[in-house]
Order: sequence, then C-alpha cells, then structure tokens
Amino acid sequence: MITISGLTARIAGRLLIDNASLSLPSGTKAGLVGRNGTGKSTLFRIITGALSPEAGTITLPKNARIGQVAQEAPGTDDALIEIVLAADRERAALLKEAETASDPHRIAEIQTRLTDIGAHSAEARAASILAGLGFDHEAQQRPAKSFSGGWRMRVALAAVLFSEPDLLLLDEPTNYLDLEGTLWLEDYVRRYPHSVIIISHDRDLLNTAVNAIVHLDQQKLTFYRGSYDQFERQKAENDELQMKAKAKNDAARKHLQSFIDRFRAKATKARQAQSRIKALERMGTVAAVIETHVQPITFPEPEKQPASPIIAIEGGAVGYAPGKPILRQINLRIDNDDRIALLGSNGNGKSTFAKFISGRLEAESGVVKRAPGLKIGFFAQHQLDDLIPDQSPVEHVRRLMPEAPEAKVRARVAQMGLATEKMSTPAKDLSGGEKARLLMGLAAFDAPNLLILDEPTNHLDIDSRRALIEALNDYEGAVILISHDRHLIEATVDRLWLVNNGTVKAFEGDMEDYRGLIVQSGKRDDKDKPAAGGDTANKADQRKANADRRAQFAPLKKKINEIESLTAKLNKQIQLLDAELADPALYEKSPAKAAEKAKLRAMAADRLNEAEEQWLELSAEYEEAMAG
Repeated sequence: MITISGLTARIAGRLLIDNASLSLPSGTKAGLVGRNGTGKSTLFRIITGALSPEAGTITLPKNARIGQVAQEAPGTDDALIEIVLAADRERAALLKEAETASDPHRIAEIQTRLTDIGAHSAEARAASILAGLGFDHEAQQRPAKSFSGGWRMRVALAAVLFSEPDLLLLDEPTNYLDLEGTLWLEDYVRRYPHSVIIISHDRDLLNTAVNAIVHLDQQKLTFYRGSYDQFERQKAENDELQMKAKAKNDAARKHLQSFIDRFRAKATKARQAQSRIKALERMGTVAAVIETHVQPITFPEPEKQPASPIIAIEGGAVGYAPGKPILRQINLRIDNDDRIALLGSNGNGKSTFAKFISGRLEAESGVVKRAPGLKIGFFAQHQLDDLIPDQSPVEHVRRLMPEAPEAKVRARVAQMGLATEKMSTPAKDLSGGEKARLLMGLAAFDAPNLLILDEPTNHLDIDSRRALIEALNDYEGAVILISHDRHLIEATVDRLWLVNNGTVKAFEGDMEDYRGLIVQSGKRDDKDKPAAGGDTANKADQRKANADRRAQFAPLKKKINEIESLTAKLNKQIQLLDAELADPALYEKSPAKAAEKAKLRAMAADRLNEAEEQWLELSAEYEEAMAG
C-alpha cells in the first residue's frame, strides 16, 4: 500500500499540490495524468525523496525499493548487457562476494540467495528486455557510448525494468521509443508483478497497461479504477452530477438569502431571519466544475487539390550517397485523399522515406512523378531547433506575411492553437507543446496538399493530441504520419505502410494485427537472438542487424540532420536578404545599410557552401558505414 496524506508542495513559490491524499493498493498499475505543468513530475520527486514537501507524508511498505529511469543515460565503455545486469545491485554484490568468500556457511548462503533471486537466469532476462526495446544480440555487447542519447535512454529504461523494483516510476517513457518499443512496453508493464505509476500522454498505453488512473487537477489527487477511457467516462459523469448539485445548492442559497434580505429589518421576523442566516452558513457551497479550455488546431485547406495520384513511384531508390541506397524497389502511389501511417522500427528508414516523399532527397533510381503544383508541408521534431529563440509566434508568422495587418497575423497564430497570451512570448519561453503547435502551423502555412508529420506528439498532452486528431480529420489534404502513438494512428489514418528490409510496402492488416506481430508472435526478444549458424539467419535477423548498424552511427546521422537544419536556415536567410536587396528604395534611403545587407548575404552564402560540402562528405561517410 502506498499512502499519501495531506501532501502540499510548491515549486518556485507556485502551489502545485494542496493538502492532497491518496491510497494505492499494492500491485496497482496507475497512470498519473493531468495537464502539463500541474506537478506530476514534482510528485515523482517527492516519492523518491529528491524533493521535500511543504507538508504531508508519503508512506511506503518497509524496505520497499523504488525504481526510476535515470535522467542521464549511460555513456560509458561498458557493454549494454553489463549495464543492465549491474542494475540488480544485490546480485552484483553477491557475485562479487562469492569470488572471495571462504567460509562454507557463507558460500552456501550466497548460493542460496542467488538461486532465490533468479541470478542464474538474469542474463537471459536482461537480454530479453534489451531485445524488447530494440537491441539485438550484437548491439547488447557494444559499449553504451557508441549509441546516441535516445538509444542510451532505452538502456536506462531497460536497467530499471531489470532491477524489478517494488514501485516502478516511469515518466513519459514512450518519448524515446518507437512504436514497436511502445507496444512491447505496454505488454511488459501490464504483466509487471509489482506496483507501477506511469506519467504518460499516450492514450493506448493508459488503456492497455494500467488498471487505475490518478488525476492531478486543481492541486488535488483523485483515484479512479480502470483504464483511461473508463476514467474519462467516470469524470464526465462526476462533473455532471457536481454541476447539478451546484445548481441545486445555488438555488437553495438564493431562496434563503432572499428571505433574509426581506425580513432582517422587521422586528416580527428577526428570529426567523437569524435562523435562516445560520442555515445558510451550515449549507456551505458546492464548488464549480472548472473546465480547462484546450486551444484547437487548424490546418489551412488546400486551395486546389491536384488529381490523383499526387505522387507515383516506380522502382524508386533513395539514399544519401550515390550507389548506396537506404531504400530500394519502392513501387507506391499516394492519392489526394490518402491517410497513411509509416510503421517500422527506428533506423529502418521511415524518416528517410518521408524526406524522399517531400522532395528533400532525390531519387537515386526509378521514376518519381509529382502532380503539377503539388505543395507539401513537412514537420519533424528536430525542426524545433529551427525556431528563432528570441522571436515570438507573431514574429515568426509575420515573416511569412509581411504585408498583412496585425489582426490577420494574429488570426493565423490563433489557428495554430496558441492562446492570446502566448502570441508575443519568445519561442525560447514556450513549452514543448506550444513550440510543436507553432512549428506544425508553420509547416502547414501555405495550405499544402500533402502534410507529412514525423513524431508530432512528443510534447503534446492528451487534450492537445485530441485537438491534433480533430485537425487532421478536418484537413482535406493527404497525410503521411510517423508516430509511436497508436491511438493517433488509429484515429486518423486508413492505410499502413511498413518500412523494413530496405523497402516500403503496404501492410495488410490493422494496428491490432501489427501489435500482435510485434508483441505476441514476434516478441522481438525471440527473433533478435543470434542465430545458431549462418545458414539459419533469417530476414528478421538481417533487418535488426541493419537497424543496429544505423544505431551505431546515430551520432554521425544526427550531425547530418543538424547540417540539414543549418542549410535550411541559411537558405531562408538568403531568400529574405535577396528580397530586401531587390528593393531599389533601400539603396536610395540607406546605402550603408544596403552594403551591410550585401555583406551579410555573402557571408551566408559562404556558410551555405561550406555546410553543403560538409553534408556531402558526412553523408558519403554514413552511407559507406551503412553498406559495411
């Protein structure tokens, strides 16, 4: 039993939790939900002892072990499997003691305890967890420092899962997982033998893996049994009952107050008035239901939709260096009303294919036909860094419509789902979700016929994800979606394409079929085990080996992505400067300013040339590594 009594907590003077109480039965799998900024992560810090509350207590069973994913992922020379095994400190200590123990009685005690905690099967269990999170046998033997930060966070997650604490705390674990890892984690948490509290905005995870919801709202904690869908229904019913109770209470108070006001001054009615004053005090009030408004998201509709297919690919191949394609033999078409989700493990080429579709990567071979006048909007998480930190959303949008009046600029910002008070806030001070809304709005600014979204939900809470679903369903153009959020996929798309084995093909089945393929029949840990001999290696082994190789060179790929972002920035800067330098009035009014802008333009062009040369060099290096 986990018991929270009278808990009050503040951060930087702001009250987040006020006299909240809660009891969680042992073995509960609870989803901790609430709007961003309500204090969910703060509650985790209090539970772990990293933060002291202002008042109240948290009581846990004696000697209960609490496990939480480390904030910094391991980046050492140790092999992944060794990092995970070391997370079981008791096992590690016993094995170390066993090497030097000489007393027969102590040796017997050590071996008995090792047997009790399953120490001899620990390596197989650790390998299974790592495989479930996307690491094949070869990757498990490599040093942690050879992986990018996102992959190392998976190692940190594997370590805490392996240690099997009595209370497992998970804070947005799916943000660094692909869809396959998310599906595996859902199954793992559902079967976990101890208590779990998980902060997540992933609706499917909260429907599949947990059996209770804890809602942090208005500084209070409320416990609901069941899944997230059941929580929503219960809360709606409770809110309706509370609104009815408030209306009844307000009417009764109004009736009493009316009598008091009429007869308080009359001597013959003074005693009755006094009794009603006391009755009014005893009655108290019923709190109003406070509705939190979520700004909608709106994507502008294409003015004219080209005839289908808007994109047709025959025998297409694409990569980052000549002769070394990442994807090949692509034979697909996209129609003007298609809603397509790309499936496949991270590293198999989903983002490469998205760039190919968007025209950011040219076909190495084959035929690609795009409809005349086709406009494509592209959103990817790494583009959040493209926002200018000191410029507000209004300033970002004004650059795209410089002649428009202020009211129209603000109207476009409002369509992106940003509240009035956020419109003038510098981008650096916006939350992750607000930045994502702004960037999606900028990507769709020109009313594209095809909208490509690469992991759009990482910073969005559940209500904002619902707003995104509504926006996509209202949008008239075609959509290509990459996401680990199964609910978003199921609610917005009608076709599934699988990116693996070096190509892209239609997936015949629905998301439940794909979930079964990953979690039930495949289970990744089985299919990723090394084959007994070269003759038995199958396509799944090869696919995972390719994904492993991509993970190994993820830092190089990240550098390539950073250069791509830089070149996009420089191209935008050059375009703006060219527009200003094309104005004759600039030279008449301020020749010095014109000369300065010409100098800036030359410097930007030089930086662009250097960046493009570096991109070509690193891309060739990356492709050579992938081919090796």
